[in-house]
Amino acid sequence: MQIGYKLAAEAFGPAELVRQAVRAERAGFDFVEISDHYHPWLDNQGHSPFAWTVLGTIAARTERIGLATGVTCPTVRYHPAVIAQAAATLALLSEGRFTLGVGSGERLNEHVVGRGFPAVSVRHEMLREALEIIRLLWQGGYRSYEGKHLRLEDARVFDLPEEPPLIAVAASGEPSARLAAEFGDGLFATEPKEEIVRHYREAGGKGPGYAEVPVAWAPDEHTAARAVLETTRWALTGWKVMSELPNPVNFEAATTTVREEDVLGQFACGPDPDRFTEVARQYTDAGFDRLVLMNAGPDPDGFLDFFQEELAGRLRALAPGGTGK
Repeated sequence: MQIGYKLAAEAFGPAELVRQAVRAERAGFDFVEISDHYHPWLDNQGHSPFAWTVLGTIAARTERIGLATGVTCPTVRYHPAVIAQAAATLALLSEGRFTLGVGSGERLNEHVVGRGFPAVSVRHEMLREALEIIRLLWQGGYRSYEGKHLRLEDARVFDLPEEPPLIAVAASGEPSARLAAEFGDGLFATEPKEEIVRHYREAGGKGPGYAEVPVAWAPDEHTAARAVLETTRWALTGWKVMSELPNPVNFEAATTTVREEDVLGQFACGPDPDRFTEVARQYTDAGFDRLVLMNAGPDPDGFLDFFQEELAGRLRALAPGGTGK
């Protein structure tokens, strides 16, 4: 069981994200994962720096901790040739510590380049082509590709690591889980659904399963839940909403009815390690073995201390499929 720390790029500026990553390494986390956004979910979050610059700086200032994108969309805002080059460079700078998390994207971030945002079936086709392009370029040499949606013309990534980064593909249902099995080295998800892991395994997927676990540390449950309501209530809307709304103002409107009791039903809020373990167990019972703690509480340093002192051992005792303590 590996435990990761989510760097909330929508909620903190670049220097603070680097500081948190260094602290997370000292606190014993196995890896950090950063969201790759152009916009925050809500305007009051107030940030959205360029994830790849932040990751490069973290690679230079840490020694052990793994790095991951959670997740990058390599089809609209980026061309997959750019992501193939960026991921290869980061793998070299981090000495093999980088995992490329990819997905079909959200309108929130992808519409900004003016190319529209396709239907989900088309996005899956585009992601498949993007992964083929990335894999092709990582083989070395000059490469070309002619797909239904994406093209590559006589391109070469010159600086390649000896071993390419692991690719974890985001999935929310059977089609994307099967895509992860066919083209990825791992699975990425945000919901504790056993069927996602099952579809991935049935399609031949053998890699690790990453899952984001919603938590909010504070000295008391109410303070934690209020922090989630203020900045992270978008997380309760579900993937179909999260993938389709175009701007923070739309998420503001879509979340006006979220209540504190809704937050408490989904997030582990407050200072009780038993509640954090209970929420995390939903994901390990579903078969995930890479837990990413997405802390929406108001005090990142307090949460990192809490993890190191009270939570790490409990979570590492869990095991996929519900066999842990």
